[in-house]
Amino acid sequence: MRFSFSLAMICLIVLSAFPAQGQEAPATEKPDFTRHIAPLLVERCIACHNSNQPKGGLDLSSAKGAMAGGANGPSLVPGKLDESWLLEFVTASKPDVRPEMPQKGTPLTAAEVELLKQWIAAGSVWPEGLVLREKAKADLSWWSLQPLSQGEPPAATGMPPSWAAGPIDRFVFAKLAEKGLAPSAPAERRILIRRVSYDLIGLPPTPEEVEAFVRDERADAYERLIDRLLASPQYGEQWGRHWLDVVRFGESTGFERNVIVDNAWPFRDYVIRSFNEDKPYDQMIVEHLAGDVVARGNAAVEVGTVFLVAGPYDNVGNQDAVATLQIRQNTLDDMIGAVTNAVLGLSVGCARCHDHKFDPIPQEDYYRVQAALAGVSHGNRVLEKPEETAARAAARKPLEEARQKLAEEKKTLGKPTPEQGEQLRRLEEIARELGEIEKQLAPLNPPPAVWAGTFHQPGATHLLKGGDPTKKGAQVVPSSLAVLGKVTEKFELPPETPEGQRRLALARWLVRRDNPLSARVMANRIWQHHFGTGIVETSSDFGYLGSAPSHPELLDWLARRLVQLEWRIKPLHREILLSQAYRQTSALREDAAKVDGGSRLLWRYPPRRLSAEEVRDTLLAITGKLDPKQGGPGFRLYRYVQDNVATYVPLDDPGPETYRRAVYHQNARAARVDLLADFDCPDNAFPAPTRSATTTPLQALTLLNHRFTLDMAGALAERVSRETSGADVGAQVRRAFALTLAREPKPAEFDAAQTLAKKHGLPAMCRAILNTNELVYLD
Repeated sequence: MRFSFSLAMICLIVLSAFPAQGQEAPATEKPDFTRHIAPLLVERCIACHNSNQPKGGLDLSSAKGAMAGGANGPSLVPGKLDESWLLEFVTASKPDVRPEMPQKGTPLTAAEVELLKQWIAAGSVWPEGLVLREKAKADLSWWSLQPLSQGEPPAATGMPPSWAAGPIDRFVFAKLAEKGLAPSAPAERRILIRRVSYDLIGLPPTPEEVEAFVRDERADAYERLIDRLLASPQYGEQWGRHWLDVVRFGESTGFERNVIVDNAWPFRDYVIRSFNEDKPYDQMIVEHLAGDVVARGNAAVEVGTVFLVAGPYDNVGNQDAVATLQIRQNTLDDMIGAVTNAVLGLSVGCARCHDHKFDPIPQEDYYRVQAALAGVSHGNRVLEKPEETAARAAARKPLEEARQKLAEEKKTLGKPTPEQGEQLRRLEEIARELGEIEKQLAPLNPPPAVWAGTFHQPGATHLLKGGDPTKKGAQVVPSSLAVLGKVTEKFELPPETPEGQRRLALARWLVRRDNPLSARVMANRIWQHHFGTGIVETSSDFGYLGSAPSHPELLDWLARRLVQLEWRIKPLHREILLSQAYRQTSALREDAAKVDGGSRLLWRYPPRRLSAEEVRDTLLAITGKLDPKQGGPGFRLYRYVQDNVATYVPLDDPGPETYRRAVYHQNARAARVDLLADFDCPDNAFPAPTRSATTTPLQALTLLNHRFTLDMAGALAERVSRETSGADVGAQVRRAFALTLAREPKPAEFDAAQTLAKKHGLPAMCRAILNTNELVYLD
């Protein structure tokens, strides 16, 4: 009997329901394809013999492909064992000889070969329309694909009252108790203000701020500190930098030519402004994908679409048509990866050439997302409303016509002689009139274009077999990922849907309130930047190859809380920073370290090294040299040379014009900048959701001998001398410690610093402090 499946039913077939391997059919029962044969083909054959990668020309994913066979003719001939050569390849010729197929993995057992024979002899019944897929390592039951759990914080049994009062602390304490661990004591105030200042604004507190906080006896002194820092415009500079890392923002094209992009910086300012305004995260994502649709002509919003084209862009060009198609596919792949990794924490790009081997993402899903983004191209765009463009053109038209007439009259007059007074006077009048016209035209010039991408209505999108743009498969339409269809409402658009509506539909689906991945991923990113490591360590990969959450219930609680807060991030910061877990000391306890060396369970606050930008900004801040200017075109710590390709030569002696915060550096790809690169500032050719923290000789040498750090040591000495008004060396040492380390020197430090300053001068002493580990580490 042959079964008939509708197309809708076929799309819903999940091969994870198949047994791990074929089961022997009872003697009285004919082999059933779904229970006995499909599992064998999926487990042993489909990885190599599918419609995308039909090795040997053999496709065993469908009845049509199996009956067609490969180079040897039909692999299956219903009812005819002798003509079905597949049996020959999976059967051993001798007991001690491995059969030819499968080449990898476990060969079929004698019982499994017998199943195939029985099935073929019975007519090779294959359900109509059923296509087999290679089974992914994870299935729809994977933890990150499930709806957010509704679990409440654990009961407060055995918890200290201060920990029992907060939901975050109750989750953390419960995990500690499972391992027999206890939390650490609270950190002292000098440490706490330094910690929270760096976390929220990326800069050290001033000595005056430290002393004011230490002496503040109000019960809500810490809450006031957090609120002040969250309200600081420097908050957006710090947290904007985190997001720019995630979305691979760079200001050069990368690839061979790597030319500078001078007009992408408005996106950097947009991101900083969005964080400072506490723009809801879901709104920001919609603006990233479709700002031009939801706010056409509003430059402050429309600039968000730079997100789509913020990655590397191959603009070399190629005369080969196939290579051009491949380059376009690579460009779209960068956009797809940026969207899915940043928002969903899924490596959808693995499904570009075949079904994802680890996560339950079929190849169709990749091209469904591509269909939503297929109309995006890299390039410049003027961000203004159409009516503004039309009004400006209308205002310019009579002025340009008048300018043209005057230019023609001027040409007719030529060059009069001194005797031709009337013509000379007319030329003078024309010059004045032209000058006046230019003044009137100046404010009517179009605004500068921004590297915000261009949009066009795309043609049909097809699944590409093996990812090859010359091998088109079935047409796909813009749609959501099928894997999330059971937890959030899907969208699917007809092929004629306007380009902008495709991006908008995708954006709104990404940040649906019932989409568990979007909230989980962003909540995890926030946690990561407060504790150094996310609850999920792989913050842009929540799939099979990613790490498991250390506190899954807490992660879901934070994700739900983010949605309850209408996707606003600042209130979630506040709740995390007010937790006892965050306020713990970072002091090492050897007994606890033996159980949890990395403090993943948070028995102490995990100390961390400052990021490269924080190190540089700190040197500028403590010396008083930091230029507080915000926004606008960035500065460069390199000399830019362009011929056919671009070269970025690091500056040996960066001057005061570079003394702005590092987030405003024009961040070109493959441009090594000494201090920033030495302290692990990533090359933004790729997203950098987490920062490395290496320890290398270059870091010590840079702090000790680089021209910039030598200048900063001198500037610190000048500031200390100026602010102590010529006081003795002891007062200068205390001031230097207050500025750099937010504390008084210990007796031994005080004596050593005084001796160094008296013997080698105040700059030498300041240089020594700038090389302490304490300066570049939190806690």
